Amino acid sequence: MVLGLACLSACDNRPVVDRGGDVCSEELVSLKVEVITAHGALVKGATVTAINEESQESITGVTNEVGVSRAVNESLAPGLTRLYATAGAKVSPAAEVEWQCDDCHCQPVPGAVTLQLNP
Repeated sequence: MVLGLACLSACDNRPVVDRGGDVCSEELVSLKVEVITAHGALVKGATVTAINEESQESITGVTNEVGVSRAVNESLAPGLTRLYATAGAKVSPAAEVEWQCDDCHCQPVPGAVTLQLNP
C-alpha cells in the first residue's frame, strides 16, 4: 500500500519542463591575449591592461609561462576596449576589441589578440 502511494505521487502526469540549454552559464567569457617580443618570442610576466573606452573601467592581468593572459573578460562589455602590454620599459601599441552581446554573454571581436612589445 505504501509503495502504491509513492508511485501515485511520482506518476501524476504533470508536464516535465526541460530547463537545460536555455539557462546562461555564470562563467565570464574571456579574451585570450598573447604578448610577444619584437622578435616573436612569448613574454612571461608582461602586464596586460584593458580599458573600456566609454565607461573607463579597466582590468589588469599578467601573462603566464607561455605568454598568455585571460584576465580580460566580458565584465568590460559592451563596447570598445583598448588593450596594451608592458614589460619593463617595453610597451606595445594599443589594440582594440569590440564586445558584441547577446541575451547571455558578450563575445570579443576579434576573439584573440597578440600584442607585440616595441624593440
